[in-house]
Amino acid sequence: MPALPLARIPPFHRLLTLPLLGLLLAAGTANAQSRLPPEVNAALARAKVPAEALAVLVVDVDGRAPARLSHRTGVPMNPASVMKLVTTFAALDTLGPNYTWTTPVYVEGTARNGTLYGNVYIKGQGDPKLVMERLWLLLRRVQGLDIKTIAGDIVLDRSAFEVAAPDPGEFDGERLRPYNAAPDALLLNYKSVVMTFVPDRSANAAHVSFDPPLAGVQLQTHVPLIETDCGDYRAALRADLTDPARIRFAGRYPANCGEKVWPLAYADPASYAVRAVEGMWREMGGQLQGRVREGTVPAGLAPAFELASPALAEVIRDVNKYSNNVMAQQLFLTLSLAQKGIGSFAASREVLQGWWKERFGADDLPVLDNGSGLSRNERISAQALAKLLQHVWRSPLLPELASSLPITGVDGTLRRVRNRAQGSAHLKTGSLRDVTAVAGFVDGRSGRRYVLVAMANHANASAARPAIEALIEWTVNDQ
Repeated sequence: MPALPLARIPPFHRLLTLPLLGLLLAAGTANAQSRLPPEVNAALARAKVPAEALAVLVVDVDGRAPARLSHRTGVPMNPASVMKLVTTFAALDTLGPNYTWTTPVYVEGTARNGTLYGNVYIKGQGDPKLVMERLWLLLRRVQGLDIKTIAGDIVLDRSAFEVAAPDPGEFDGERLRPYNAAPDALLLNYKSVVMTFVPDRSANAAHVSFDPPLAGVQLQTHVPLIETDCGDYRAALRADLTDPARIRFAGRYPANCGEKVWPLAYADPASYAVRAVEGMWREMGGQLQGRVREGTVPAGLAPAFELASPALAEVIRDVNKYSNNVMAQQLFLTLSLAQKGIGSFAASREVLQGWWKERFGADDLPVLDNGSGLSRNERISAQALAKLLQHVWRSPLLPELASSLPITGVDGTLRRVRNRAQGSAHLKTGSLRDVTAVAGFVDGRSGRRYVLVAMANHANASAARPAIEALIEWTVNDQ
């Protein structure tokens, strides 16, 4: 897809009001083709998904021409991760593309000869990208204050978010899948452990490394090899991951796999931050005479320094291209943290609905839950999503939002799509057990550009992906 220019809307069109644009969209969809293209219907039939389970809208980005295709556009649908479009653009619009999260670090007491006689406090403020490398940097800066030994405690302050601790397996029973990680004011490395397996035939074993190091967890660092095809190496390992105090393997690692990386959610997410901070501090040579614990920063204590996150415009690339659920929820909670001083799902739903009403009016409001799409309750219509995307097209923030979307056949969640639409669309994807969806921008071969929204809600929704891919190709082939 060619670079999206900032100044390509005629001046008279820039003066159109949002209500008028809404009327144009409604009028365009009323006159649009309502029958699905034959290739889409054929793919739906093969998937055993009825057309009534699909909502589709294909319309020019500027809304000045009738929609090419309109099918059940006003029906509220579960969009799965396509809902991230609403969260990420609302964040860009309200916080600004250069917004950063800061994680302040406080030092209480006196440091003498490399020893701090007091406590270190780390206050989480919602940073969605406080990954292992940046935690190392934060602790290295503590050591740069001539603190190698802490005679007191390291205290983790997670009070910026008011979020109940959920059961990580509640959504789909997959409690060890990283996508089910819950948001946290001090979210470290997505509460995940990354295991790397490197086979060594001379030792007849695979070396296993774990990142980050977790204090108090026994880790099996070698697994016997087996000479077989790679296949399902995870099943061959027969990993025991349920005990928070131990990770071990009862099986073998296929030597023909080469190096493999396996990320998983830690079995006890509530203790993850405490274990990760202590493990990293000690691995860096730091000494701790007290312990790592949770608490709050004492009133009146000034930060010794702050660690800043990447800018929001960079963060949303991870959120949208790779559909990172916990990062999206961190961002969603930040909407209320920035406005109200505390982040909660209820407050963020209120903030985002207020923003939607201001931009698009009170009709066709999306139903929000956690802002990530990892929900059975979130709903939005194809018409509402198209309205949002047409607004994005006119916005100065278009380059930031569009560049965060996967490109068909190129990267992100669309990198494996190989068809005639390759490179011609920037689309956010969504997938749940009963949902398959896409929404974004498509370049037609005629030179016209479209907003495309397609959502399937059905027990066989996963089988409807070929139908949606056929729809993308149909949109591209507009000559």
